Amino acid sequence: MRIRALVLITVLIGVIGGCSDDPLMHAEDALPGRTGNLAGGYVLNGIDPYNKEYTGRLDITAGPFSNTYELQWIVTEAFQEGTGELKGNVLEVEWRTSENAALPVAGTARFTVTVEGELYGSKVVTGEPGEWRETAYPIGPDDV
Repeated sequence: MRIRALVLITVLIGVIGGCSDDPLMHAEDALPGRTGNLAGGYVLNGIDPYNKEYTGRLDITAGPFSNTYELQWIVTEAFQEGTGELKGNVLEVEWRTSENAALPVAGTARFTVTVEGELYGSKVVTGEPGEWRETAYPIGPDDV
C-alpha cells in the first residue's frame, strides 16, 4: 500500500510539474516565408494590461492581395475587425471595434506565426497605455 501511495504521489508531482499556468504558451517561431496559409478559425487566449485573462475566437480569411488577411475577433461579447499583412513570419494588423460598438476603439496588433500555425503577440489601443497579449490556437476541422 505504501508503494502505491509513493507511486501515485510521484506521478502527480510529474503531472503537476509538467503543467503550465501560462495561458499564452506557444510553439517555436516559424521561419520567415514558411508560415503556410493563416486562413481559418482560432481559439484565443489573452491577458489585458490589468493582468486579467480573457478568451474568445479569432477568424481569419484571405484578403484581396497576396499575404493580406481579414480578421474578426469575438471576445466577451465584443466584436473587433481588422486587416493585416504577413511580412516574413509576422502578421501586422490594424483593427477597430465593429460599427455598432458602444465604445469605439481602434489600434494595431503584431502577431508572430509559429511552426504549429499559432499566432502570438500583442494588440494596443490607440491613445491608451499598455498592451493586450494574445495567443491564438488553430481550430482543426474536428474541433468546430
